[in-house]
Amino acid sequence: MPRLYGFDDQSRRRLRDDEVEPLRQMASRALAGQSDAAVAAWANGEGYRGTLGGEWKDASIGRLLSNPAIAGLRREGDELVDAGHPGVITPEEFEALEERKKRRATAEPEEAHDYVLTEGASTCGDCTQALQGARTNAGTPGYRCRPKDRNGRGGCGKVRIDAELLEDYVGEHVVAELLKPGMRAQLLRAQKKMKDLVKQLAADVADLEQRRNDAAKFYGQRQISNEAFVAADGEITKNLKETRSRMRYAEQMANFSLGGAQDLVRWWNSAPTASKRAITMLLLEAVEVFPARARGVRTVEPGRVVLRWRKSTGASGD
Repeated sequence: MPRLYGFDDQSRRRLRDDEVEPLRQMASRALAGQSDAAVAAWANGEGYRGTLGGEWKDASIGRLLSNPAIAGLRREGDELVDAGHPGVITPEEFEALEERKKRRATAEPEEAHDYVLTEGASTCGDCTQALQGARTNAGTPGYRCRPKDRNGRGGCGKVRIDAELLEDYVGEHVVAELLKPGMRAQLLRAQKKMKDLVKQLAADVADLEQRRNDAAKFYGQRQISNEAFVAADGEITKNLKETRSRMRYAEQMANFSLGGAQDLVRWWNSAPTASKRAITMLLLEAVEVFPARARGVRTVEPGRVVLRWRKSTGASGD
């Protein structure tokens, strides 16, 4: 029987130093919301292997993170008790992993796709409506321009594209851009501008909130009519929503960290979705997706996806 990953011996009295940090990272990534398959992909990308030398699979990650021994515990009936040996993670972290397993067991059998290009990161090339994540009739993740509803909200409904196809296409171009000489310094300058924008937007939010409070006070003092108050409050609320949305996107772009990534392809494949979205929006003003020439097309045809690079980063206009 092979030893348990993270331990140096069958009795689990000693931790294996070179496996402690990888196991802690696996647990942290799982608790941060990554699937077992995503954790396995990260571990394999980092060059970590199981105790018998094989690559990690989602099943082997699941078994490892379900073993109470990694937290120095053992099962006694329905209870978790101290096993008398060291643990790689804390008992509290293991209990959180158990809760995660329960949630996954009672959730829909289809795991939610972690969309990179939502929240305004991609738009319909025909009507400029932001694309939304939506599964296809076959159940695979995709992006679509939602058609207008009965209240007139939505777009033209003409664009649908496979999520993996679009995300891989955009990711390849973003990584290629990042590999260009001097791009890291340009990104830092662009991030500085985003940080300044966040400060300005935060001041705008504070000003709008004060104006809304003033309007309520004037209405309470009967200095303005009910109609005037309702109109002012509606306009201010709309502006607040738009400004907070802009601030949230700007914060994503200002706060992500590329770190000391030497292998950008590997970094991109294992980076959190928020970081991928942030760097995409920092480099690109828009990802415009146009309708395919025919249904069922599984390639990105020339001209179907248009990447509009921000001039401030010096990015190419391919």
